[in-house]
Amino acid sequence: VDYLGRVDHQVKIRGFRIELGEIEARLREQDNVGETVVVAQDGPTGKHLVAYVVPADAGLADESGLRDSLRRALKARLPDYMVPAHFMFLAQMPLTPNGKLDRKGLPEPDASLLQRAYVAPETELEQQIAAIWADILRLPHVGLNDNFFEVGGHSLLAIQITSRVQAELGLEVPLVEVFQTDTLRAYVQAAATFSAGTAEDFDDLRDFLSELEAI
Repeated sequence: VDYLGRVDHQVKIRGFRIELGEIEARLREQDNVGETVVVAQDGPTGKHLVAYVVPADAGLADESGLRDSLRRALKARLPDYMVPAHFMFLAQMPLTPNGKLDRKGLPEPDASLLQRAYVAPETELEQQIAAIWADILRLPHVGLNDNFFEVGGHSLLAIQITSRVQAELGLEVPLVEVFQTDTLRAYVQAAATFSAGTAEDFDDLRDFLSELEAI
């Protein structure tokens, strides 16, 4: 079943045309979601999707667990580029004096506030990959428990991560590992199992990375 949204609920992010109403409809299918609205906002790594959710359970204590649950549910029904980078939980939606949604009253997400309790990288590989993540995500630092997508990651940045890990560290880590592992710790563990590429591979990747950075 296709969801037909209003034109003003369509946005274009990184070349993809996205129906915000379709994402909202999928979120409303979840029993633990009371109200929700999805918007596109500008951030340090470009335009991204933010889902604002009023949980069905007003006494929700485990925001991290609900965030992971909603992300998994959307990934099962929607392409990756339609899964919000941020999930913000509110006690209630901000309203105008007329009782309509006050979009200007929605709080802006701060990626640094969504980082997990900081666990410093220890091994050389952890430190090297953490530095790459932090540089691409434009964060002061990234800890082992940080979730790539929760702190502002998206598909284009995942490509940059993959390219730089191969070009700078010589590890041929498939792009899919960024999506399957999520956290820095899990990604490093996966990266350690892959071998180095050839010099020709590195030259091709450096050229590709230069093209990406020019976008």
